[in-house]
Amino acid sequence: MANILIVDDSRTSRKILKKMVEEAGHTVIEECSNGEEGYLRYKELKPDLVTLDITMPKLDGLEALQLIRKCDENAKVIMITAAGQKEKMIQAIKYGAAEFVAKPYDGEDIKNAIDNVLKL
Repeated sequence: MANILIVDDSRTSRKILKKMVEEAGHTVIEECSNGEEGYLRYKELKPDLVTLDITMPKLDGLEALQLIRKCDENAKVIMITAAGQKEKMIQAIKYGAAEFVAKPYDGEDIKNAIDNVLKL
């Protein structure tokens, strides 16, 4: 199973996502509350996969995605999006995001997204 880094500024969202990731049989190796911290921890920990919320302080998910992909072109990234962020989703595809999960999501959405990305 995969080692996963969760990056989201909402403590509640991180807690819910962590529970779903662990129920899908994976390990959450770290949780970060902003894009800058997420990027720095990605470089240190080299997780199998990272989830990035789009809207965050310091660096948003798109900026963090670009930095992560710059340091590791094979990085596997799932973007977590709120409804109505179509433009940002299109940008994230251009920057190399592998998958999207829209809020509100459930355990099956998360499991499927992780499974799809790990197959890449």
